[in-house]
Amino acid sequence: MDQSVALQETLQEEEKCVTAAQCLLLLGGATESRLLGLVQSKDEHALFIYSHRRMALSAEDVSLEDVFPISCDFSVVEVSSPDQLSIVGADTHVRVRVQEVELLLRLPFGSRTRLFLRDLKRVCSDVCKAPSRVPNFEWLSRYRPLPGGPAAAGAKQNVAPLGAKLNRLHPLPQLHRQRKAGKASVLEKNGAVVGERGPPGEAQRSGGPSRPEMYDSSRTEPSASSFSSPGRVGASSHTPSNKAQMLAMPQFRLRDNLIRCELLKNEEQYTYLKDYSFFLGTYNVNGQTPKENLAPWLSCTSSPPDMYCVGFQELDLSKEAFFFNDTPKEPEWLRAVSDGLHPDAKYALVKLVRLVGIMLIFYVRRELAEFVSEVEAETVGTGIMGRMGNKGAVAIRFRFHNSDICVVNCHLAAHIEEFERRNQDFKDICSRLQFRPQDPSQPLLSITKHSVVLWLGDLNYRISDLSLEHVKELITKKEFGTLHNYDQLKRQIDEEAVFVGFVEGDIEFQPTYKYDTGSDTWDTSEKCRAPAWCDRILWKGKNTKQLHYQSHMSLKTSDHKPVSSLLQIGMKVVNEEAYRKSFEEIVRSIDKMENECIPSVTLSQREFHFNDVKFMQHQTQTLRLCNDGQVPCQFEFIQKLEEPTYSKPWLTACPCRGFIAHGGFVDIELEVFVNRSTAPELNSGLQQIEDILVLHLVRGKDYFLSVSGNYLPSCYGTAISTLCRLREPIRDMSQEAVRALSDASAEEQPLGIPKEIWMMVDHLFRNAITQEDLFQQPGLRSEFEEIRDFLDTGVPDSLPGSNHSVAEALLLFLESLPEPVVPFCRYQQSLDSCSSADLCHKVISSLPQCHRNVFDYLAAFLRELLKNAAHNHLDVNILTTIFASLLLRSPSKQDLAEKRKTKEFFQHFLTQERT
Repeated sequence: MDQSVALQETLQEEEKCVTAAQCLLLLGGATESRLLGLVQSKDEHALFIYSHRRMALSAEDVSLEDVFPISCDFSVVEVSSPDQLSIVGADTHVRVRVQEVELLLRLPFGSRTRLFLRDLKRVCSDVCKAPSRVPNFEWLSRYRPLPGGPAAAGAKQNVAPLGAKLNRLHPLPQLHRQRKAGKASVLEKNGAVVGERGPPGEAQRSGGPSRPEMYDSSRTEPSASSFSSPGRVGASSHTPSNKAQMLAMPQFRLRDNLIRCELLKNEEQYTYLKDYSFFLGTYNVNGQTPKENLAPWLSCTSSPPDMYCVGFQELDLSKEAFFFNDTPKEPEWLRAVSDGLHPDAKYALVKLVRLVGIMLIFYVRRELAEFVSEVEAETVGTGIMGRMGNKGAVAIRFRFHNSDICVVNCHLAAHIEEFERRNQDFKDICSRLQFRPQDPSQPLLSITKHSVVLWLGDLNYRISDLSLEHVKELITKKEFGTLHNYDQLKRQIDEEAVFVGFVEGDIEFQPTYKYDTGSDTWDTSEKCRAPAWCDRILWKGKNTKQLHYQSHMSLKTSDHKPVSSLLQIGMKVVNEEAYRKSFEEIVRSIDKMENECIPSVTLSQREFHFNDVKFMQHQTQTLRLCNDGQVPCQFEFIQKLEEPTYSKPWLTACPCRGFIAHGGFVDIELEVFVNRSTAPELNSGLQQIEDILVLHLVRGKDYFLSVSGNYLPSCYGTAISTLCRLREPIRDMSQEAVRALSDASAEEQPLGIPKEIWMMVDHLFRNAITQEDLFQQPGLRSEFEEIRDFLDTGVPDSLPGSNHSVAEALLLFLESLPEPVVPFCRYQQSLDSCSSADLCHKVISSLPQCHRNVFDYLAAFLRELLKNAAHNHLDVNILTTIFASLLLRSPSKQDLAEKRKTKEFFQHFLTQERT
């Protein structure tokens, strides 16, 4: 996906984002995901660096973090750089220098990276050819805050001064220094104290790219005791098994690697455990506004807890919240929570994060605020195509004393039969949700890389294999233990399908779903949902004890009942004197180790073959490197001569750089993954699964690895015109025959539309015309693979998969087309015609025949869906939002106005029949 579209939305009209690329910013072993934009204004250029929370679809997904003017002081050079964690698609590394600022960047694989580097080097070369010309870069003042005042009105982002955030390449030597007095800790600097009266100001949504901030309603001066050592290492998120990856550092920082490794190993020598209480609460509010006091839920403990983590689901069910992620109910529920906190303590609101209707709020007792640091928030949607946030999770991670804690609030897929979809949602959340730490010496953190993980939310697992009457009978008799044996979540945990290693307390309360709103009466609606324990709280981590786990029947706002759990958790507290002593001993021992020995490794194998590589299906093989030398070593995969990346765009090594301690080893995952950008050339045979990797040891020799495989061609990533000439499944034809049919002059009489589109649409027309949540609820990944294989081979005889899986497969098919249904050459004409139905129809009538047929066929199908809106609950706004961006893709960049025009264009074909 071209993410420059989102970046362009942040710029002024006279400025242009020439090209954009994803990258990882390397900060002393840590990795932080960023977007790079090469921005042009007249004949001047600048490098814009954006933080982001996920794939950038619009300006709302990014935040401008820094700007680097490209002048004679600017240079970009490919260099050796640190290994990364499990991030797919790293290729090449560059060092960017602007005066005293120096950045180390890792760029992802693919043609987009090559294009970005080519354009960036070209601009640098042009600047160097005209050194006498002095650019003024006045236009950049819109994007940098002026001294003593806020940023200019034209800049929506919160931009740091040049290099202020990023010039942090040598943090570890600060380990033995104290912070300067007068610099407030994060909470003291921005903390809002919630007392007995009144909540803080309106909460600012987070989960986005900017650094997390507290809510500011009262500022306090810091005390000397509030400061902790800036370089202190917390080992709670790292174990010896992942230490090689965690210790990925630049070439000349081997000493820092060793110090960090030893500090982590010896953490028990300078920490001790101290118990703190955590109140966890979850409540699905069914789109309601707060109508009653929440104190019976939030203040149910005899003594005030030290921390509150309060999660909500279905905060707002309106379409505006779904599509624009904006809702007035957020401040309403925030106020209700603030008013309901335990009256015997004062709390600071540390963080709020929300994704559509999923919200998580984190409070801490005021006197403990100084010990909270490194607060980060992230979100991940598990809705259709992994983008929409009607289902998914929000999470907050933070460091309390010397322990890392992660709190996750999720809303998983609904309906009793969808337990496998809920399992997949859980796995997707665990794999995709990663935090960018504030401490540059720490790596990218996944959920599981924390000492304590607290998981709450509407997990939506139901009670199955019992009749409704039997369920209610067991509830009446309070035989919850017997009933719990039929709980889907318990069964999936017992089968180790989800939540492996997590613990849930004994359930001694009746199911929390589903009630008639405003009562304690079980659901009497037409659907008559069976009672279930949808709302759950689990945890993972040592030194944790549950003090209570209960529901709160007195609250009747929603069709769910809120649930709470009080946990007592032992946190690692640092003994400053013992820490300093450990650090000094490690430094002395490292001094004795330094020598001139040459590093050496042994490789588990040097040839790798991947059988039957398929579209969007990962394949991995493991390469083990064992350090058989006398000293620690650093390795990296390097690009070959005259090649911009170390591998082909479909191949990734994770990690591609790293550090191996003496006598240690590291496992490298070689992953092959073909997506829509690499599939077209592989489908046609212009590219093959063949590559040579060069593994380089710093101060050592090079090793050559052979990677090969066979790719199975797919209709995904194949042009519409070619597919219309394929009467047989693509897998039954040779690549030479497919290439011949792709020639527009081929004599073969084409089909009206690709048979693959017909089969998917026909299946949905016959089976899903009244299906609820169609094109909004994702299908199963395993079923998509079955659907893809059926379309490519014709086996079995009928299209497999559920309605939701077929619907998502259709959307992925449209997204993967090399040329969209409305070809790129007609894009601007479509935008210009959007206000007139006649002009829009004229644009479509001018399309190539096969493209016109596909457009008309899809529009007719969607109109049929709208005729059944009373059953499937679809409307024009939903369908245009989903399909317009797939049928009318921009050839380069797209701003918010263009997105509205594409929706307006397509809407003409859904609201009236074509004459």
